Amino acid sequence: MTPAFRTAAPADLVQVLDWAAAEGWNPGLDDAAAFHAADPQGFFLAERDGAAVAAISVVNHSDSFAFLGLYLCRPEWRGQGVGYALWAHALAHAGTRTVGLDGVAAQQANYAKSGFVLTGATLRLEGDLAPQAAPDNRAATPEDTARLLALDSAANGVERPRFLSAWTASGPQRRTVVLGSAQGPVGFATARLCRAGCKIGPIVAPDSEAALALARAALDAIGGSRAIIDVPEGNAALVSALRKQGFAETFATARMYRGAPPQTGPALQAIATMELG
Repeated sequence: MTPAFRTAAPADLVQVLDWAAAEGWNPGLDDAAAFHAADPQGFFLAERDGAAVAAISVVNHSDSFAFLGLYLCRPEWRGQGVGYALWAHALAHAGTRTVGLDGVAAQQANYAKSGFVLTGATLRLEGDLAPQAAPDNRAATPEDTARLLALDSAANGVERPRFLSAWTASGPQRRTVVLGSAQGPVGFATARLCRAGCKIGPIVAPDSEAALALARAALDAIGGSRAIIDVPEGNAALVSALRKQGFAETFATARMYRGAPPQTGPALQAIATMELG
């Protein structure tokens, strides 16, 4: 029986993130709303007999770039072609855009069959970090949004205004702090409470020292101490700095692209999320 595909609604995303939590992905407590705002048409479900059995996202951040994530299939439906059929259906949403993903390293060969090429890895580092506000760090305000979008675009090599506007908006379970200067913010970090601990990302900063200070300030703003930070493997300076703080690598993904990879900048210290980039 061929599965039926449909676009996921915000309420569906809550269920999908519960699936992700069951797989040990530890999503943020309010990720559903921020994810959906990035591209309301970019989340997909496969259904059998009216029940959701698989999910995936292909979020179009801009006219030239998309990101694939939240690729999940219920255990009882694995090995039956449901997940791959949904994969093919969802990828069509990206059109001719470059598509990125952070995938399970063991699945690299399968992703390669769809034209994805390995460019590196993303390392998840986790540990306790003392919260600490700093004089040059402050809470982000709506007036900072345009500057944060510019900083994020320069760091990631792509524009993603819908996603970042929602992602950096402060709320009870999420806080964004900026690194200020006389000319305005030169860096920022977003912390969000998760099922366990607090994830911090993106971190955009001039160097690893400023990145670590932003992470501490973000933890102070959200009221946490157990931090999870997803760092591009090429950022040896921040990886080393976090290891000196007692952080340990708990997970790693394969960063892959179908199409020309974006040119990231040196200010990219940590990514926002493995699901949306």
